[in-house]
Amino acid sequence: MQHYSFITPERSDHLFYKKPISFSADSDKQLLATALGGTLYIPCTKPNLADSVRKMAAKGAASVVLCLEDSIPDAKLPEAEQNLVRALKELVDSDDKDTLPLMFVRVRTPEHFVRVIDQNKTNISVLTGFVFPKFENTTGLADLYVDVLKSANAYLKAEVGMTRPLYFMPVIESPNVAFRETRKGVLAGIKSVLDQNQDLLLAVRIGATDISSVYGLRRPRDFTVYDVHVVASTLADIINMFGRASDNYIVTGPVWEHFIAGERLFKPQLRDGLFASENKELRRKLLTEGYDSFIREIGLDRANGFTGKTIIHPSHINLVHSLSVVTHEEYNDALTITSDEHASGGATSSIYKNKMNEIKPHFSWALKTLTRANAFGVANEGIDFVDFLELDLV
Repeated sequence: MQHYSFITPERSDHLFYKKPISFSADSDKQLLATALGGTLYIPCTKPNLADSVRKMAAKGAASVVLCLEDSIPDAKLPEAEQNLVRALKELVDSDDKDTLPLMFVRVRTPEHFVRVIDQNKTNISVLTGFVFPKFENTTGLADLYVDVLKSANAYLKAEVGMTRPLYFMPVIESPNVAFRETRKGVLAGIKSVLDQNQDLLLAVRIGATDISSVYGLRRPRDFTVYDVHVVASTLADIINMFGRASDNYIVTGPVWEHFIAGERLFKPQLRDGLFASENKELRRKLLTEGYDSFIREIGLDRANGFTGKTIIHPSHINLVHSLSVVTHEEYNDALTITSDEHASGGATSSIYKNKMNEIKPHFSWALKTLTRANAFGVANEGIDFVDFLELDLV
C-alpha cells in the first residue's frame, strides 16, 4: 500500500515535496500504526464483501475493519461469519493482494475470537490483525483476548509458516472507563496488559459512541466530540494514560458517525479565505455536506495527541488523509529539531520565522512528525490540505 498512489505522477510532483513511502503488514510497527489513517469499518453482512474491500482500496482506504460486532444483528451473526470466510478465501487467493488495504476483523468476545480463527485458519494470513471491543481487565477479559491471539500466532508460525505476527487493536469503550470513580483503575489495568504485550499491540482505539451511550448522548453534526464534556474528559484521561511519549503508543481518534447533511444549527466553520476562487465549489460542497465540523474534529484530534481516525463512510477517507499530510513547515521544523547540529539541545527560530523550536521539549513531536511524513508524505511549499481535498472532486 501507498497513500495517494492513485494520483498521476505529474499531480504527485505538484503536490508533494516528499512522497509517501510504501508499506505493508510486514513494515515497521510504528510506521504501520501511523499509516492506518482513516480506518473504515465494514459490516461483514455486506454483500460481495471481498469486492467492497477492493473498492475501498481504490478510494484510498489503507486500513479496514471487517466487523462482526455491534454493526451486526445477533440473528445475522452466523451469516456474517460465513460471508467473512468466503471473502477471506477469495482475497488470500487473489492476484491483487499487494493492493489490498490492511485488514482487521472485529470480534465480539474471546470465545467468539476462537471460533473466527477456527473458521478461517487457512485464510487468516491475509489479515493484519484483530480488533477487540470493550477491552478492559477487571474480569480478565483483556488477558483472555491476548492469550487467544498468542495461540493463533504460534499456530500460524508452526503450521502455516507465517513469519509476521497478527496484531491487535483494543477498543477502550466500556462503562467502567466512562465512569469517573472507576476510570483510573480500569485504565491502569488496561495499560498493564498492553505494556506486557507491546510487540503485538498496533494501536489503541476509542469507542466514543459507546462512551456516549452510557449517558444517553449522541453528538449532533454541528458539534465535535470535544464539545461533549463528559466524553471529552474520558478522552483526556485515555490520552494521559496511553499518549505518553515515553511509551510510543499510537492512539487513534474517535469515530465520526455522520455522512449525510441535516439541517444546520450553527454557522459554517471553514474560513472563506482558505479557498482560492477556483476552490469555491469545494468549499460549498464541504459545507453543504456538513464536513466543516468533521475537519475541525480531525484538527482537534491531532492537537490532543490522537493519530488517524475511525470512519464509517468512504467519503471520510480523503478528509482524514488530507489533514494527515505533513506541511512543508512542519517537516522543516522536525528536521531542524532532530538534526545533529542541535543534538545538545537549545532553541532556534523556525526557518519560517514564526515560532521557536525548543529542541528537547519538541523532540518527541518531531519524531512523530517524521514518521507521519513517511506514511503520508510532505506537501510542497504553498500546498495545503485544501489542495488534497480537491482530489475528491477529480
